[in-house]
Amino acid sequence: MAKKQSEPQQETLLAAAARRGAVPGARQPLADRMRPRTLDEVVGQPTLISPNSMLRRLIDQDRLPSLILWGPPGTGKTTLAHVVAHSTKLHFVPFSAVLGGVADLREIIKAAKERRAYQGRGTLLFVDEIHRFNKGQQDAFLPHLEDGTVTLIGATTENPSFSVNAAVLSRSKVFRLEALTPAALEALLQRALHDPARGLGDQKLQVHADALAAIARATDGDARRALGLLETAAELAGTGGELTIELVQRALDERTLLYDKSGEEHYNTISAFIKAMRGSDPDASIYWLMRMLEAGDDPLFLLRRMIIFASEDVGNADPRALQVAVSADDAFRRIGMPEGLYPIAHACLYLASCPKSNAIKVAWHAARAAVREHGSLPVPKKLRNAVTALMKREGYGTGYNYPHDFEDHFVPGETYLPDDLAGARFYRPSQEGLEKAIAERLARLKRGPSETDE
Repeated sequence: MAKKQSEPQQETLLAAAARRGAVPGARQPLADRMRPRTLDEVVGQPTLISPNSMLRRLIDQDRLPSLILWGPPGTGKTTLAHVVAHSTKLHFVPFSAVLGGVADLREIIKAAKERRAYQGRGTLLFVDEIHRFNKGQQDAFLPHLEDGTVTLIGATTENPSFSVNAAVLSRSKVFRLEALTPAALEALLQRALHDPARGLGDQKLQVHADALAAIARATDGDARRALGLLETAAELAGTGGELTIELVQRALDERTLLYDKSGEEHYNTISAFIKAMRGSDPDASIYWLMRMLEAGDDPLFLLRRMIIFASEDVGNADPRALQVAVSADDAFRRIGMPEGLYPIAHACLYLASCPKSNAIKVAWHAARAAVREHGSLPVPKKLRNAVTALMKREGYGTGYNYPHDFEDHFVPGETYLPDDLAGARFYRPSQEGLEKAIAERLARLKRGPSETDE
């Protein structure tokens, strides 16, 4: 007897079914419903998929080599991979370099080897956002490409010359996809408007020609964005309504507001992360870090914020903080996901736990304010370098005292600022961590040897 599913399990299954369009009343987004199923339905890439093109011949003859599909978002990279999957005898396996790691890849390769051994069938492995894998992780593909276990289709928005391992690149054919033209987008929108099964044909909308042109202009050659904007506008118009340029603008505003809300939440969370580290709370810091990573935030963005934090909020209270943050960034770039989470978490917990000082931030802000207030004050002649006889006659370098000739390598009473700023203080070390020792040394030097001896 089948085990009864719990309510949360049922909800999860319903949600998944809804995304597939398998729940009554629930539909996939228009962009997913309108995804081309054959090469003839693909729009906007005439050179790539014309009847005499190399890609078309390779697909029609089922002699597909490994491919790298390179182009901006919304140009059809994933669509082409799915079309190819339906046109080949190979078993299709989609994989995301954002969500999966090398361990998942090993399982896919293991299954591919068994499929080849027992069924005599090859595997077509589609790796979306392949540039998210570092060069070491991409090496994992090589032996399996060479022995024919898998045929690879990698999709990337980054230049493959820089983002794809040279060895993988040499074993693949690169195809460039271009941003869709306004005419191609309008053709796609017309198709969606008149398709009663997958599109919006059942809504019987009255469409103004300038409305579709406005959508095409607003979406920068991105088919997914264009279909998403059309869907929002159609919802605002209602069944049998008019799709006008004013309604498109309203839909654009609403979608922008939704984007801004997600953007605000992103910045709210990064703010909480920074404030938790600044407040020396490692538990809250690691929580907010994982919240962002689980939501799909770019790890390199978070590492960049931690490098900034190491100087802005820790500084000389613990100079090692900057080394830890930079090393974590370097380690992540070498390791990639998911193991790269270790150095990220390592840096987060160190930064949250070490002593804090914002004296570096205060110092450079104060120095910059002085520069902006006083302009280009002349460099004192004693600090100028006398590299010619004329400069020496002009007094360049005269009166300069070499600190290494003095006790403690310090010249008592010497000044190094422009005359108008003599005595100004920009850096005021805190009493935290190593900075306390720095403050004591600077104070001792300022007092001079006679007062120290007393």
